[in-house]
Amino acid sequence: MNPRHLSSLNPSSSLKSRVKVAADKSLACAVGSRRAWSRAMLCKIRRRALRRGRKQRPSVRRIIVGNQTTNWGYCLKKKKMSDDQEVGIDQASKLRKLVPGGEAMDLCSLLDEAAHYIKCLNTQVQVMRRIANFYSP
Repeated sequence: MNPRHLSSLNPSSSLKSRVKVAADKSLACAVGSRRAWSRAMLCKIRRRALRRGRKQRPSVRRIIVGNQTTNWGYCLKKKKMSDDQEVGIDQASKLRKLVPGGEAMDLCSLLDEAAHYIKCLNTQVQVMRRIANFYSP
């Protein structure tokens, strides 16, 4: 194998980062502002670009939806929680960290957004596999 071919198999971290950001941005733009996770992801990408000093053209208008945040665990903390409820709260907090914008959602919205986000990620993986298969020798 020649060294040039080896370097194409092991892209630099900068290239990986740019591909990841481009994939995330295209996924969020395809969904648009209908979902909270896509709005949160686009906001995060814009913030990073501004921190790096890059000017990013506004490709998506920002739509502010009414505040839907509720403190899901508040009513459960008043009562003595069973082990099952504690596990549920722990799992919900882990899910909030995985779904973009999940920290500000009630449980019902979080589950709906997580299901949609997983479907979109699955579609993105399928598209990227097809692209990789198309360009592989």
